[in-house]
Amino acid sequence: MHPHPAFRPDPAALLDQAAAIGFAHLFVATAAGPMVAHAPVTRHDDRLRFHLARANRLHPHLDGAAVLASLAGPEGYVSPNWYVRPGNQVPTWNYVAIEIEGIARALPEAALLEQLDALADAHEPRPGPWTRAKTDPAAIAAMLRGIEGFELEVTVIRGTTKLSQNKSEADRAGVIAGLQARGHDALADAMNTAALARNGNSAADILPPS
Repeated sequence: MHPHPAFRPDPAALLDQAAAIGFAHLFVATAAGPMVAHAPVTRHDDRLRFHLARANRLHPHLDGAAVLASLAGPEGYVSPNWYVRPGNQVPTWNYVAIEIEGIARALPEAALLEQLDALADAHEPRPGPWTRAKTDPAAIAAMLRGIEGFELEVTVIRGTTKLSQNKSEADRAGVIAGLQARGHDALADAMNTAALARNGNSAADILPPS
């Protein structure tokens, strides 16, 4: 994580932020060497859940293993030309990142189904979202035979939210404009949201409804 204190987010919000990102790289040191898997995640109280194909090479090493989950949010290149005085600036990269360490435990089938339902509920387009009730139970049962759910008992969580907080308001405005011009709207939106939070507002307080 970035050492600058300006880029350290509120730890209490990191699990919610991880769930909002929704996709993690899961690193494990195994007897066969370092391995990584990639999986969608959901938050359940103070823990994360995910599922993995039983055919994944990491699967047999997971239950009881120490796991490092890495999640990346919006990110992008920042040009010095976007600052008010670019002559004394250098290129950098703005980004949102979270690292979560914990112990993985295999889940019973009922908890796996909860994770799958939570995943769909969090990400399905509205109106008319897909739910498990729309799928033949036999098809669900067949799918469950090929995957296994895990819960990550969180022991350490760290984050970096590097969104030009160490720059002036004018420089941040220039970066946002530059990002929008390049189509990096998600990163520009993250910068705007961070600025509103610093001023004690939320996006809903200021922005018109979409």
